[in-house]
Amino acid sequence: MGYHVVIPARYGSTRLPGKPLVDIAGRPMVVRVAERALACGASSVVVATDDGRVVDAVAGCGATAMLTRDDHPSGSDRVMEVAESQGWSDDEIVVNVQGDEPLIPPAVIDQVAELLVGGPYRVATLCEPITRAEDAFDPNIVKVVANRAGRALYFSRAPIPWSRDTFADGRPAELGGAWRRHIGIYAYRMDALRSFVAYPPSRIEQIEALEQLRLLDRGHDIVVAEAVAPVPGGVDTPADLDRVRAVLA
Repeated sequence: MGYHVVIPARYGSTRLPGKPLVDIAGRPMVVRVAERALACGASSVVVATDDGRVVDAVAGCGATAMLTRDDHPSGSDRVMEVAESQGWSDDEIVVNVQGDEPLIPPAVIDQVAELLVGGPYRVATLCEPITRAEDAFDPNIVKVVANRAGRALYFSRAPIPWSRDTFADGRPAELGGAWRRHIGIYAYRMDALRSFVAYPPSRIEQIEALEQLRLLDRGHDIVVAEAVAPVPGGVDTPADLDRVRAVLA
């Protein structure tokens, strides 16, 4: 199976300035992410950035670095710029791997791409179980509900599904098997990505601050599968950085 990986790596970050270049066990974070992507079955791995310092950091690691515009509203738009520059056709598969996921297992990158091979879907993503109620109620952990065929029904920062009886007296200590954390990795057929970035933001997307809702609002199917391996959280804060450094030390 041939597919491409693009890693958006915006230099600016309000909570963690210069995030792609923070040191993790002797290497910049963006290089750590690229190494994970290079270990999967992708035919190409491209780091898409708005800063020449990131381009310089990636040189020599095996991935390609591309300097993209600095005014993209999202990583998906940055991925699209790379795809257009490479001339990828409508049926080719591109996987958007977040540039702040230095612990992402290569197996899940292959998995999300494989969800689009030989099937009707044009967009795919992954999830994993939520067992702690505090995670279900955490707005920084995105939840997803899918139907029995594996198509996403909704994504939310709220604790969905809402258990009328279980949550009536406050948060329980643990949950059953119905709650899923959305893992922010996406595989697209190129025609679906092109449509996505062409649509204006939807109202529900703006309310939830979740861009994948734009596709659901427009009637696109997103297939969701449970990840074949645990996916540790990414790096958004200094505390996250300390956690990842401890793992890779």
